[in-house]
Amino acid sequence: MSRKAPSGDFDDEGLEVSEPKTWAAGVPGVTTALRQSYEQMGVRRTALTLLRVNQKKGFDCPGCAWPEGDHRHVAEFCENGAKAVAEEATTRRVTREFFARHTVAELARRSDHWLGQQGRLTEPMLKRAGSEHYEPVSWDEAFGLLASELNALDSPDEAVFYTSGRTSNEAAFAYQLFVRSFGTNNLPDCSNMCHESSGSALSETIGIGKGSVLLEDLGKADLIFVVGQNPGTNHPRMLSALERAKKEGARIIAVNPLPEAGLMRFKNPQRPSGATGQGTTLADRFLQIRLNGDLALFQALNRLLLESEAPDAVDRGFIDAHTHGFEAFEKHVLGLDWDDVLEATGLTRGEIAAALGDVLGAKRIIVCWAMGLTQHRNSVPTIREIVNFLLLRGNIGRPGAGVCPVRGHSNVQGDRTMGIWERPGPEFLDALAAEFGFEPPREHGLDTVDAIRAMRDGRAKVFLGMGGNFVRATPDSAVTERALRGCRLTAQVSTKLNRSHAEAGETALILPTLGRTERDEQESGPQFVSVEDSMGMVHASRGRLAPASPHLLSEVSIVCRLARAALPESGIGWDAMERDYDVIRDHISRVVPGFDRYNARIREPAGFTLPHAPRDERRFPTATGKANLTVNALDVLRVPEGRLLLQTVRSHDQYNTTVYGMDDRYRGVKAGRRVVFVNPADVSGLGLEDGAMVDLVSEWRDGVERRAPSFRVVAYPTAPGCAAAYFPETNVLVPLDSTAEVSNTPTSKSVIVRLEPARS
Repeated sequence: MSRKAPSGDFDDEGLEVSEPKTWAAGVPGVTTALRQSYEQMGVRRTALTLLRVNQKKGFDCPGCAWPEGDHRHVAEFCENGAKAVAEEATTRRVTREFFARHTVAELARRSDHWLGQQGRLTEPMLKRAGSEHYEPVSWDEAFGLLASELNALDSPDEAVFYTSGRTSNEAAFAYQLFVRSFGTNNLPDCSNMCHESSGSALSETIGIGKGSVLLEDLGKADLIFVVGQNPGTNHPRMLSALERAKKEGARIIAVNPLPEAGLMRFKNPQRPSGATGQGTTLADRFLQIRLNGDLALFQALNRLLLESEAPDAVDRGFIDAHTHGFEAFEKHVLGLDWDDVLEATGLTRGEIAAALGDVLGAKRIIVCWAMGLTQHRNSVPTIREIVNFLLLRGNIGRPGAGVCPVRGHSNVQGDRTMGIWERPGPEFLDALAAEFGFEPPREHGLDTVDAIRAMRDGRAKVFLGMGGNFVRATPDSAVTERALRGCRLTAQVSTKLNRSHAEAGETALILPTLGRTERDEQESGPQFVSVEDSMGMVHASRGRLAPASPHLLSEVSIVCRLARAALPESGIGWDAMERDYDVIRDHISRVVPGFDRYNARIREPAGFTLPHAPRDERRFPTATGKANLTVNALDVLRVPEGRLLLQTVRSHDQYNTTVYGMDDRYRGVKAGRRVVFVNPADVSGLGLEDGAMVDLVSEWRDGVERRAPSFRVVAYPTAPGCAAAYFPETNVLVPLDSTAEVSNTPTSKSVIVRLEPARS
């Protein structure tokens, strides 16, 4: 039997701090995964469930989007994947009696961990206007209420339709179809918060906003950069791929302000020698870069390549045949100021020159990155500069080389492919119109930041969230919470309780849905869904567990039934799509490029790979018809005296906004989350002591005080002048209007803060 959920909220009174680890996984990873799985699911359910994760006839892990190879281990999951599965397949339940005991205001005071630990939602719930409690409601009444509120709006653009990255291809396609049939492109999603900068930069430079690397390319690379990424916590199965690359002779350069255990040494728990032996040293070189210094680093490497006398430092044949803009790029980079580079990066000339030696010794180079690069003011220029770096040596469109943005949630890339985007291209809208016989709206909609502004200002009055935890995924927490509470109606499609249910509109709905692990039975029989991983592989996902409650609906059913209620005159076959998901896939095959013969190809055991012109043909579908070398201004981010540059990070016991536990094993933190990691020299320089209690106060040009209270200072080997603390607790410090150029992504990785003695 699984244990009961915690009986109360969590605080940091039992917080303990020890030395950070210098290796990842091994036996502790296995024991932690099994312990949490047993607590949530019990022994038998754990065995039945975990052995189906990421298997060809099983279900896709609801955690990260790292791909699976053709040959899969019997235990094809990581520690955090097991935690994600356990949270979804838990035997704990949130019933109508729970909501009768707890007011909405009381839920808002609980921690994220406590909320998530209560278990699976079991039936639709409604908070009526003026009420302090959620109460049960029938599905028909819920859809009728939501449809009535939507149709009462003065304009479809007064509604916001958010999407989480765990939504399947089939549900995402149906969702965007409903929203555009309703008349708006207000389709913000979690990509706006994480990899929008990657998509913006890659679309401009190589013509497609996705990575160009397949899983097998890592084993063919000579050199792999891992930049602004902590795979040991956020994409643990990537460590196995890096280990294989090392065995094939690849060198790895880690670029990060924080030393991360997973990139130091990896003890592979799938091999006896890896679990109990010394493990594999992964990073051959660690460049401990100052926050926001990545653009300067890659510009410096590019200048050194241009100045190098090595005969193959620059692939002139590739440059001439496949790129545009070389002259302007070369002139700009050769004018780079070395003093600016050293200040921005915090590195020495010698460290950069040593990295250049690795580059010159490699013919095939991959650059991987994650949110450490995408959440700065200059994120798009930084990623464009990485593309410049790869283009200089012909490292796109070559096996073992290319761009590798590592996505988070398991189908965040697939949702965008399916049309979840506030700025759809005319080709997609034309195909949608031809397939379904209606004219989709052409005006661009609201992304996540603009949606918050619209709700804050009263221009958006209804919010529907398809999965996720909007309140805790977004910046400027106090502003976001007020924005949602000001809505006429908020509705959340969810598997579990989270803070977004507690920051409710005047009227609020909770619409409980099936999880990845569960059977989906429709009128035509058992259904499966599909997802796209971080490298453009599309494969099926089949849940096997009995649903957590007989009152749950699939995401597809929720979308189709809402569409029938809100658009009774629609000529679109919502009934047919709900009955049989093959119907949705047939529509997709005629609308979305690369999905021809979808229903046949998705039934292949390993699925199929989407086409990628730069990778497959060295063809670049940009405005110039070539890969674009770009000019990116280097503006050094200078921090006032007595301030630090803060990045928000995940704990090892969380995934995105979901907090599995209160420990961060690799960083030496136990039983608490309100910690701020600060370089020991900065701790001393600020007149503080290790263990001091402080408030974090962010400073931005609007003069508004944003305060995160009561954090414990932890002296930690982060880059000098830099600090780190966990989100979502520190999202309150990120100004809503402080966003990346072009992508409008919040700048969660470069927040200027001061540390004040805690007020309480």
